[in-house]
Amino acid sequence: MFSSDDTIVAIATPAGRGGIGIVRISGQDAVRVAATLSRRRQPLEPRYATLARIAAGPVTLDQALLTFFPAPHSYTGEDVVEISAHGTPVLLNGIVRAALAAGARLAQPGEFTFRAFLRGRIDLVQAEAVRDLVESVTPLQARAAFDQLEGTLTAEIREVDAALFELTARLEASLDFPDEGYHFIDPGGAAAAIRRLAGMLDGLLASAAHGRLVREGLQVVIAGRPNAGKSSLFNRLAGAGRAIVTEAPGTTRDLLTETVDIDGIPVTLVDTAGLNSAAVDPVEIEGIARAVAARDVAAVVLIVLDRAQPLAADDRRLLEETEGQPRVVVANKCDREAAWDPSAVVCGTAIEVSAETRQGLDALRAALAGALTGREPSRDVPAVTNTRHVALLEAGRAALERAAAAAGAGIPEEFVLADLHEARGALEEVTGRRTPDDVLREIFARFCIGK
Repeated sequence: MFSSDDTIVAIATPAGRGGIGIVRISGQDAVRVAATLSRRRQPLEPRYATLARIAAGPVTLDQALLTFFPAPHSYTGEDVVEISAHGTPVLLNGIVRAALAAGARLAQPGEFTFRAFLRGRIDLVQAEAVRDLVESVTPLQARAAFDQLEGTLTAEIREVDAALFELTARLEASLDFPDEGYHFIDPGGAAAAIRRLAGMLDGLLASAAHGRLVREGLQVVIAGRPNAGKSSLFNRLAGAGRAIVTEAPGTTRDLLTETVDIDGIPVTLVDTAGLNSAAVDPVEIEGIARAVAARDVAAVVLIVLDRAQPLAADDRRLLEETEGQPRVVVANKCDREAAWDPSAVVCGTAIEVSAETRQGLDALRAALAGALTGREPSRDVPAVTNTRHVALLEAGRAALERAAAAAGAGIPEEFVLADLHEARGALEEVTGRRTPDDVLREIFARFCIGK
């Protein structure tokens, strides 16, 4: 998949301008390539920043700091040199081109982390956590990714795997002495031990549904009539004036999206055109059609009703059409005189808010979190967030359940062992000890190039 015996280079900081940009070089010739760029005769001192001029041939590109991390104590487990230069894309790209001319190769997406995985610096769970940490947009996402990067999930999986190894060893020892009648564990004890291990996997999987929400997020569509305050509420939840707000109805014509943090879940908030059954403008009609289509695939619909105006037929129709969907109903403009009673419109009570004064926004966020997760808001860090991990842990759990049933029924050890080996294989695939190349290729291809 990747050649791991050459030297690679890439920009390790995000695209765009910044105060500092970092070019990372990794491989057996990293020090030589860095020396060529800096024209240094003295060796770089490990883990000390060295000021030097970076040149491409006769042209000096920049003055930068070079830091050398010798193998095996580096991110990739190889010799690594990081060049901290001024964060201008023109300069950083020039440094990369100079490194290529000196014999390095441009890194592929995820190749630095893949080399760290190959050399045992991290396992596959931690490698995936690196990507999740880079891509996190909420504090809870970052905390969950960092916990996995620290090895918390790996440690729990290894605890189960170690117990499985001991149990299979005892069962296999019983098979080695069939004529002597030795049994290093009785069937009832084996079944009980297997069920204890299945219970440990159940504990990991208990937070999986919430963990997937934290990692992957969901979509919330804001729906309502024109001038109900949808765009104003969108701006308040987004924390910025993303949507144009005017007194003129029908200002919003197309879908407008923004990612917001709702109880640690990255929510794609979608502002839509106001629903108006009397619309005749083709553009407005198309905007309404897109709003309905977005509403149909939303995880939660946020219905905004104008509390200061009598309910219209379009309001009632929207409530009827979304009755079977997860939704949160908002009575907006609660800072004005009420034209209807929010408690008498829907099952439960519509949440009274004011997009203008921010009143009720905390209650709205809590209601959205409950609608998204099906439970009370929580800041607990989920142990399992990755769909791949969930599928493999469930497969391992199913294999353990079969093994426990077989052991409890007195079925010969060979059949019990087959299921136990299957369970161990699933756990080892989670951590990368036994993972097909095509799975590795798919995982690392999703990384950014500099990581």
